[in-house]
Amino acid sequence: MTVEIISPQKVKIDGTVAELADGEDPYTRIVEEAHESAAARGRSVTVHGVDLVRGEKSTFSVTPDGDTQTQTDSTTERSAPAETGSRAGRSAEASVDAAPPSEDLTRIERRQLAEAGHPSFVAPAPAKPSGGVRKLLYSVSGGTINMGPSEKEKKHQALVDRIARPLSGSRNTAVLSLKGGIGKTSTTVGVGMTLAKIRGDMPCAIDANPDSGDLAERALGERQFQASQQPTISDLLADLDEVDSLTKLQNYLHQAERLHVLAGDQDPALSDSLTAEEWLRIQTEFARYYPVILTDCGTGVTHNAMEGILHTADNLVIAAGFAVSGAQRARQTLTWLANHGYEDLARNSIVVITDKEHVSERVEKSLIRSSLRGMCRRLVVVPFDRAVVDGDKMNLEILNSSTRQAYMEIAAAIVDGYE
Repeated sequence: MTVEIISPQKVKIDGTVAELADGEDPYTRIVEEAHESAAARGRSVTVHGVDLVRGEKSTFSVTPDGDTQTQTDSTTERSAPAETGSRAGRSAEASVDAAPPSEDLTRIERRQLAEAGHPSFVAPAPAKPSGGVRKLLYSVSGGTINMGPSEKEKKHQALVDRIARPLSGSRNTAVLSLKGGIGKTSTTVGVGMTLAKIRGDMPCAIDANPDSGDLAERALGERQFQASQQPTISDLLADLDEVDSLTKLQNYLHQAERLHVLAGDQDPALSDSLTAEEWLRIQTEFARYYPVILTDCGTGVTHNAMEGILHTADNLVIAAGFAVSGAQRARQTLTWLANHGYEDLARNSIVVITDKEHVSERVEKSLIRSSLRGMCRRLVVVPFDRAVVDGDKMNLEILNSSTRQAYMEIAAAIVDGYE
């Protein structure tokens, strides 16, 4: 039997082209048909398989009982019956050499196959479980029992993959609100540290709060921040013409694990004087070195620097709370943005509701969620966590697992929004 994999949706078996249903595995089709042929003949059927896109050949046989036998130059290996999954037939070692290109493969099919991940007759080893009973069984069996990752582990890995997606150029996410004390800075730090932990590159966070922002204190802890005497955003602006390398820029930054932080000014007279033009100079410098920039904007959308911040933002995180005032301010923020030329930013924003305190039972949390969800691209609730609301140093390791999960979801939504 001669088979060719032409595309993820098309195989040729003994000269006959077969279209596959959505989600159907071409290898499953090949091994099943070989098994049927072997059972009908009462003897093994040898399959000569060709992957026309990868340029690989492999040879194996299927017995009437459904066993697969991979043929190499000097050995024949037996694997599991076909009905237990043709993956076994694909997982054995296969002899591989170059195959000619196929005239049946169109340019579109080549692109589709490339995007599908270049299937091969040799399947990758199943992933190892990372926790729970599955990991225990894997460990005590010496790896012979591998149930693979659980659904929870698969979802976690999917989040990690979204967060770690490679980016070209530099992107800027602004975190803002019309009300203070509802989780804006804690969200900036928590998400920033999550990005720093998962991504291969190093993100940074900039404190552009005009009201004595505490971004650096939340990232490092107040005691360490006070002891460091590191320059602020105003100091960087004063020396910006002399900053011509990442090394010089980092002299003005704090580092909280892998997250780089530019502190704001503690004197409101200085921080409130930051103009849109000055912000653009700062952002342009950081964009030379950092692929992801988080900007803690403080409260309000009309202070001096906001025009420049909104002009350079790729997407927004809107901080909100379950208290009526916090929810109303979030709606007002989104409405203001939509009415002042930032419709796309508002529509594609991520609303983050931080559950910071117990509110009256009369407050309908579900109604707050539903009313805000219709005004943004994504809504994430950060559950109540004492380590978030106490105002001290943010540390991912001491947060509740549900809080870390929420920050991962926010980080993934942010990266998803980068075109």
